[in-house]
Amino acid sequence: VKLLCISCSPSVNKPGFPKKILGNKLEDKHLCNCCHNILRRPFQAQCGHRFCSYCFNRTVSNGPQKCNACIKEDIFEEPTSILKQGCAFPDNAVRREVENLSAVCINESCTWKGSIKEYEMNHEGKCEFMIIPCPSCKERIRFNEQERHNERECPERTLNCKYCKEPFHFKNIKAHDEICPKYPMICEGCAKKKIPREKYVDHIKFCSKFRTPCRFHVVGCDMSVTPLPPPPTLAPTLSVSTSFTPLPSSVGAALELQLHSEKTKVAELGRRCTELEVKSGTFENVVCVLNREVERFATTMEASNRQHKLDQDKIEALSNKVRQLERTVGLKDLTVAEMEGRLREMSATTFDGIFVWRISDFAKKRQDAIAGRAPAMFSPAFYTSKYGYKMCLRIYLNGDGTGRGSHLSLFFVVMRGLSDALLKWPFNQKVTLMLLDQSNREHIIDAFRPDVTSSSFQRPVSEMNIASGCPLFCPLSKLDTKNSYIRDDTIFIKAIVDLTGL
Repeated sequence: VKLLCISCSPSVNKPGFPKKILGNKLEDKHLCNCCHNILRRPFQAQCGHRFCSYCFNRTVSNGPQKCNACIKEDIFEEPTSILKQGCAFPDNAVRREVENLSAVCINESCTWKGSIKEYEMNHEGKCEFMIIPCPSCKERIRFNEQERHNERECPERTLNCKYCKEPFHFKNIKAHDEICPKYPMICEGCAKKKIPREKYVDHIKFCSKFRTPCRFHVVGCDMSVTPLPPPPTLAPTLSVSTSFTPLPSSVGAALELQLHSEKTKVAELGRRCTELEVKSGTFENVVCVLNREVERFATTMEASNRQHKLDQDKIEALSNKVRQLERTVGLKDLTVAEMEGRLREMSATTFDGIFVWRISDFAKKRQDAIAGRAPAMFSPAFYTSKYGYKMCLRIYLNGDGTGRGSHLSLFFVVMRGLSDALLKWPFNQKVTLMLLDQSNREHIIDAFRPDVTSSSFQRPVSEMNIASGCPLFCPLSKLDTKNSYIRDDTIFIKAIVDLTGL
């Protein structure tokens, strides 16, 4: 296959489709191994994994990379699992599969349905119910509400002043009204309306009804007066009079009294300022002492924090060591348990073809078999000799096959051993199975010679062959009545393998 370099055209500069658009069951082969979304323009790398063309191009843009999917699946192999430019090709078969999948729109209230191909060409990025951020105020709005939001709701929208026609932001409308030169004003004297702000000052200069505070209001006069019109411009030949009318004596006395009162107030304010300065100095001294205490406390806290961090690091290190020791102890416990199991198995193992299997807690194990929790039990392995055939027994305490629910079923199993290559196959030794009467009066005995054509007696290719034996070995009714086969809730099974010819 000729490998192609991935194109970076705008039509593929997007990661995969969101999983939520899929209208039917999602399959892993349709997912990108990078973005884990549905494949868009799928490319297949030489290791066999698929990626969106955008994802693959972005992954290898900084040079060759290891395939994370290969690492995760534990199949990493160089150089096959190295992703680089030119090592992937368009997977058109999977692309057609993906584009024909059923799709639905993920936007709330939208009822659009179709294929993924139709979604990409006609609906993606064009849905009226799509939530987008306003480019001006960043508020999230629906696509079909964008025009109304821009015209009526957006606090960042631009308006034109209806008076001066200058543009301004809606949120600055009050500030603009305060400075707009064309804003209509109302004269407080003559009540004339719609006076442009830029002409308001000129209006009140000549308005006969507009009143302003007396020029002596700063020393207590609360009278309002009509402003004098500006004096006419005199001809250069005329002399300007500098004379003025003296104030009446009563007005002068009143002003002197007012001035004395103000001086008294100023003196009182000066005294209070001095007192406040003294108090301020005292407070500054207290604040200085407190600042030194705060600095000392901050130094102590910093040292405590450093010590605390050191203690935390030490605790973390000790915790890690404890966790590591716990894991080690756990592994040791598993090893000990495994060795104990092997030791028990070896202690029960025989090497003369004769095996006696002791089954305790018979009543409980039979109830487990009836309930289906443990229908079958395997015995420990035993051998015809140290390097002979490896075998075991399998018992169904509630029966199996034709004996289920009515008989105790007992089977013989040939197992895979370490010396199988030295033995004759198929297995052809006579097998005798016995349920022992613990009074030594009447044992239940069944014997058979192997069918050499059966797979049960060929050389094992797995851990054990299919069991073969007696599904009707012993009627359960014989064990339900008073008998000598069960003593102390225990039974004994004996197997004898004829060693003739070995």
